[in-house]
Amino acid sequence: MDDLSAAAKAYLLRILPSLGGVLTDLAARDQQLFELRLTRQFGNLYDGLEPLYGQRDDFEVFLGRLVTALAERYRDRPEALKTLDLTRELSPDWFQREGMIGYVAYAERFAGTLAGVGERLDYLKDLGVTYLHLMSVLRTREGENDGGYAVSDYLAVQPALGTMDDLEQLCTALRGSGVSLCLDLVLNHCADTHAWAEAAKEGDARYRDFFYTYTDRALPDRFEGTLPEVFPDFAPGNFTFVPEMGRWVWTTFNAYQWDLNYTNPEVFLEVANILLTLANRGVEVFRLDAVAFMWKRLGTDSQNQLEVHMLLQALRACSKIVAPAVVHKAEAIVSPAELVHYFGLGRHFGKVSNLAYHNSLMVQFWGALASRDTRLMTHVLRGFPPTPPGTAWATYMRCHDDIGWAVTDEDAAAVGLGGAAHRSFLSDYYAGLFPGSHAVGEVFQYNPATNDRRISGTFASLAGLEQAQRHGDSYGTEMSVERILLGFALMLGFGGVPLLYMGDELGLLNDYSFADDPDTRDDNRWLHRPYMDWTVAAERFREGTLPARLFAGVKHLIEVRRATPQLHTGYQLEVLDVHPQLLAYVRPHPLGRLLAVYNFSEQTQGLSVHALGAHAFREATDRLTGQQVVPRDGLLELAPYARLWLV
Repeated sequence: MDDLSAAAKAYLLRILPSLGGVLTDLAARDQQLFELRLTRQFGNLYDGLEPLYGQRDDFEVFLGRLVTALAERYRDRPEALKTLDLTRELSPDWFQREGMIGYVAYAERFAGTLAGVGERLDYLKDLGVTYLHLMSVLRTREGENDGGYAVSDYLAVQPALGTMDDLEQLCTALRGSGVSLCLDLVLNHCADTHAWAEAAKEGDARYRDFFYTYTDRALPDRFEGTLPEVFPDFAPGNFTFVPEMGRWVWTTFNAYQWDLNYTNPEVFLEVANILLTLANRGVEVFRLDAVAFMWKRLGTDSQNQLEVHMLLQALRACSKIVAPAVVHKAEAIVSPAELVHYFGLGRHFGKVSNLAYHNSLMVQFWGALASRDTRLMTHVLRGFPPTPPGTAWATYMRCHDDIGWAVTDEDAAAVGLGGAAHRSFLSDYYAGLFPGSHAVGEVFQYNPATNDRRISGTFASLAGLEQAQRHGDSYGTEMSVERILLGFALMLGFGGVPLLYMGDELGLLNDYSFADDPDTRDDNRWLHRPYMDWTVAAERFREGTLPARLFAGVKHLIEVRRATPQLHTGYQLEVLDVHPQLLAYVRPHPLGRLLAVYNFSEQTQGLSVHALGAHAFREATDRLTGQQVVPRDGLLELAPYARLWLV
């Protein structure tokens, strides 16, 4: 308690006596453990919330209600999860370890139901998965629902998937197999059919204040002057008129997704309760969705505001008090300069989130693959600051969303490119419009004012496999497989928690059936959200088939990663500038450094070991092949799309 500020300590001393009644039924040691965690984390909780709500007359009452809710959730936490909490507190780097492998899937499209997911656990274990992110599990609005991100009930499961008890049973089964379940918690908005929104429509003043609503367009029009449009094609603007209320509602994404008003502390209280209730069901990782948009400020793009980091710090403190086994992952697809703040910098250093998406790694992978030039990639990745201790990047080459070309004009200019021209080239290339492109993708959300175009498509189709198979092109097929394995090697070897998207390990192609469904046909992101093809998955056992080759290649990379201690996230990497077609980086480690090199072209490339400077070597072992690597005449030769993990 000595570490607390005088103000925080005073609040805590007044709150603690009121908790006895909540914790009465717990063993004395349990009560003591809660109070120890509360005392240790109260400063982070207070420092996150006081700047937001401290000026309110009811701040102390709110803080007392929040701490009481935390005590109630701790009281309700199952014993097995309390044991997991203690285990994780003794090994806080559990999610940073080289054996952590993530897999991402829509629950329904992977296995039909939550029970079905449990029945497919052997497939996940065969691949080496230790972290499973299931999407669209919580109940959404009927009809359009933004791929599951318009939640109508945070504490209920999609009826077609099962029940909350089924979710808890799945969590237990996964945990018993060493797999942590990740669920989405959409923080920026809820569905217009959520009970809060329905109450607001009916005139309930309490719930109307859960949202940003306006009687006329005066203030919305002022905000619109600096707000971008997320979905300009089918959801232009950021405000929607709701006739039932006679008001305009802030809707950043779609008209049916109402932005939550975090200037109202009641919203934070509800969200914290929801998160911890789900944690008590066994959810171990929360993907906190659309967090960049959580705080609004006139005259800005209302993204990445400082208050967002305060809210996330306070929410993280809630988990550390009640459920220390839980990890928070920030879904902030923002510029590199803003991205690192989601771990916490300055006064929030390391306190905001455990994980954040390395969106730039994905963007730069596809950019270098199209251009056969790694100079921009090297420049951007070299500019990232070290991550705080106890945090990790989530690395991925593709996800359920589109690929947006997050390349700044400044970064492009630094390597002699025009930002707009380069972004346009990438869109053309991956839409298959650029001469010689190997990719088969589709444009998502064309903005004629800026010419920005995002891209939809599966990993395999964007890497050239679909086009090669259409034309019976054996060389094109070979190069496509190498591109896919290059991407997996980069994702698995960069450090952090690698996230494999369902079906990419088998080379599943674009699924054009989305156009036949009225609920999905207007959103071509469903192009790369196919149903798992278990017939194709069975081909992984048939030697000589494409699924067998890809699955074995990915599984081998995972097995090597698990046996390579240099890939523990706690050891920071250094990106090297060595060659315009190669990406290289070094990961230091007490057992010896790891030098990773990747060839981003279909041509053999030579790397002078002298270009490696202090990291030059005369002999090394490639972890991926187990073979000795000896440069000839000071030159290291890399085959097309080669990947080396040298120790």
